[in-house]
Amino acid sequence: MAIEALPPTDDLTALHEEVLEFPDNFLLIDLCGEHDRNLAEIERQLGVQIMRRGNQLSVIGEKGSAQAATSALNALYSRLEAGRSVEAADVDRELRMGASEPAPDSYAGEQLEMFRGGTVEIKTRKRLVEPRTDAQKAYVMSLFKHELAFGIGPAGTGKTYLAVAAGVSMFIEGKVDRIILSRPAVEAGEKLGYLPGDMKDKVDPYMQPLYDALNDFLPSKQVAKLIEEKRIEIAPLAFMRGRTLSNAFVVLDEAQNATSMQMKMFLTRLGEGSRMVITGDRSQVDLPRGVTSGLHDAERLLKSISNISFNYFTAKDVVRHPLVAAIIEAYDADS
Repeated sequence: MAIEALPPTDDLTALHEEVLEFPDNFLLIDLCGEHDRNLAEIERQLGVQIMRRGNQLSVIGEKGSAQAATSALNALYSRLEAGRSVEAADVDRELRMGASEPAPDSYAGEQLEMFRGGTVEIKTRKRLVEPRTDAQKAYVMSLFKHELAFGIGPAGTGKTYLAVAAGVSMFIEGKVDRIILSRPAVEAGEKLGYLPGDMKDKVDPYMQPLYDALNDFLPSKQVAKLIEEKRIEIAPLAFMRGRTLSNAFVVLDEAQNATSMQMKMFLTRLGEGSRMVITGDRSQVDLPRGVTSGLHDAERLLKSISNISFNYFTAKDVVRHPLVAAIIEAYDADS
């Protein structure tokens, strides 16, 4: 990695140096990334310079920035020591989270200690899913602990992805007999007109994100077979009326687009041996003007019930492209 000259300054005391030594050179190579891209990203975001000397990294910059870079490098190296990979998203997460912010207020005391800094994993057929932020860890824990859990926050924070992963994990372990995934069939701000084909052809475009998540966790042939056997169901919210969903892991995605009546109908489908997850983004309501979001009503009415968990995400929990977090923060600042 090419190291540029330090910027001229009249106050040399403003520069601070942190020296880190890593015992395993192979892990250090992985830490630096291909063509030192991980180090370059840390330099870019924190305004520091990182020089490598053998098995040492020297971080030079303002004291706060140098210490933040050191903290990120140590956390990423610990991840490698634990046998996990370090990808661009991991680097971005460490830099954005920094000294980890407090977990949501609903997680405190003993429960907070259970997940802060610890490892939370979801095992599926195709991959091991690891929540990346404290809020995501708390959310995953609530999915396994509570029969009804809400995940509320902006796009890209893993609300639906982690919920489907938890459902697949419970299904594989035999804790539930089936997985039911649902969404309101509401267009996102534009009228698409009539769609061709039978009922499945018409609703599948709305359900595609749920198919995508399933295919990340189960072989595609197995997904097709389980759907054929109705052990996995993917259906619009309107199809849930009149049913009792027992021994199932049930996910309602994009819940901000459910009306108050639809939300009440869906929540009262919960049957024995089932778990239900409601995910949504309050900033992306596509309901007609004047129609109250069922997610808003559910949050207002159910928050005092102790056996229901509410989990909140912010732009800091975004695990898509780093620009997504910046876009969300820009819109939040303008609202």
